[in-house]
Amino acid sequence: MPNYYIHFLGGASKVQTFVALAPSNHGTTEDGLVTLLRSFPFASSLEFLLEAIGAPALPEQAEGSPFMVKLFGAGEPLAPSVHYVVIETDHDEVVTPYTNAFLHGPNVTDILLQDQCPTDPVGHIGMFEDYPALQDVLNWLSQVPNPNFQPRCERFGIGI
Repeated sequence: MPNYYIHFLGGASKVQTFVALAPSNHGTTEDGLVTLLRSFPFASSLEFLLEAIGAPALPEQAEGSPFMVKLFGAGEPLAPSVHYVVIETDHDEVVTPYTNAFLHGPNVTDILLQDQCPTDPVGHIGMFEDYPALQDVLNWLSQVPNPNFQPRCERFGIGI
């Protein structure tokens, strides 16, 4: 996760603006699947299996995982020198609840795509091709970003 780079690997001195599309900043419940799996005695074996097949990031992304606790602890230790921009969709089926993507602080801009384009059906996987999301990225990475930017509501990404 880029936040790990910023917080633990010296990235705060190198990153001016961090723009994230549907990040799992506070983990995901996978619509309750994480909670359900943790209630079974074999849950730790499942995490071991995921790591063994080369997918260690999956259990790390779970809400409340040791990785998430290390990353954010009891709060949000955001680097004061970094401007964080989070662009999220309320149709996110990977980061659940979708509000787990958002950060909070004076150097944070949280954008919900449906506040800008109410009919945008984009889901987590379609963010990389969603025209409004990409316009937001370009705005915030420009030399002089417009905090009141309004993207054109067209050419939406896929809804999955």
